[in-house]
Amino acid sequence: MSSTVLIGAQWGDEGKGKIIDVLSARADWVVRYQGGSNAGHTVEIGEQRFVLHLIPSGLLHPACRGIIGNGVVVDPVALLKEIDGLRERGIEPAGRLFVSDRAHVVLPFHRLLDARREQNRAGGTLIGTTKRGIGPAYGDKASRVGLRMADLVAPDLADLLRPRLAEQNRILEALGAPAMDTAAVVAEYQAAAARLAPFVADTIPMLHAAVARGERILFEGAQGTMLDIDFGTYPFVTSSNATAGGACAGSGVPPHRIGQVVGVVKAYTTRVGEGPFPTELKDETGARLREEGREFGATTGRPRRCGWFDAVVARHAVMINGIDWWAVTKLDVLDALETLRICTAYECDGRRLEHVPADVRVLERCRPVYEDFRGWRSSTREATRFEDLPERARAYLARLEELTGAPVGILSVGPRRESTLWLKAAGEGA
Repeated sequence: MSSTVLIGAQWGDEGKGKIIDVLSARADWVVRYQGGSNAGHTVEIGEQRFVLHLIPSGLLHPACRGIIGNGVVVDPVALLKEIDGLRERGIEPAGRLFVSDRAHVVLPFHRLLDARREQNRAGGTLIGTTKRGIGPAYGDKASRVGLRMADLVAPDLADLLRPRLAEQNRILEALGAPAMDTAAVVAEYQAAAARLAPFVADTIPMLHAAVARGERILFEGAQGTMLDIDFGTYPFVTSSNATAGGACAGSGVPPHRIGQVVGVVKAYTTRVGEGPFPTELKDETGARLREEGREFGATTGRPRRCGWFDAVVARHAVMINGIDWWAVTKLDVLDALETLRICTAYECDGRRLEHVPADVRVLERCRPVYEDFRGWRSSTREATRFEDLPERARAYLARLEELTGAPVGILSVGPRRESTLWLKAAGEGA
């Protein structure tokens, strides 16, 4: 089986961009299957740093082709900005990037509604949205009133847009927000459609033909398991299925064509935005992890909340996604710490919990049960083999494997491509 789903196993920001880039060297196709421009995948190649939001990271490899699947919500203006940005740096997406004609379109009122709803949220309980219009766009999709990429490039786009803009202007005015300029929005999206038309295609036959030829397909998840709308810390989640099951619904490739699932975790835990986070460190150690790990959101620039590795969350991710092996990132961020901790369970109201509770009010009351480890206090960045790692670092990773039930296959000890160790679980042929 030549298809691999790569997913984030925490609250997003696990370093998926780098791992996707590493695996893309062995892939023919890379497929984004959910999310929108609220994602931010960072890849460092030599002295260059790329931050991609909609375009699959695999396009940084000249031989790789990319698909933005039907499960993604696409902001046409944001996508064109990314395409232009790649062209300015000598990377041509034309002929290698395809956007599903079934993908839904993010429109200006989606962004305006996103911001206004967050501002007016009852009780002052913020979700932590990026305000990119992702939730309202998925809401329109579920309500069956959305526009798709096939509509965007259709000759009658203006006739489809005008009634939607008129309706949304009434809603925006009722919320105290300024109305949109209908003529200006129609003109902007017609211009975007003209430029994007060569990229829009029925991607389902493309992928099925690739499967039939035995080509290697990498499915690229955005966000992370704990932000999945069904399995995450609802309501502090994204608006789509960021888990492995979303790869099928978001691409049109059936489950029996998926070969393996790779989970990406940091050697510690982070999250951006609001919501419960049992192992969060609000002290000097948390600040140190943030600075050493450069923990600032690729999309928003917001500082990430940092904490110890949460094996309860990781076990949840293994169950939900069927993770075959781990790609562990940012081990090097822990190099200088004298003591490390791993959360093995939660304690709540006198009970020990081995699994993540559905009710966030319960999760907010949970306290982590920790195991302590002595740090290795030496650099891992020069390691090129697992055997090069300090003994205590190897023991730390072995315990992560035991607690989560999945082996480590890739280990990242720095942001660049070359700072990557392939372990036995993955092998060079993965």
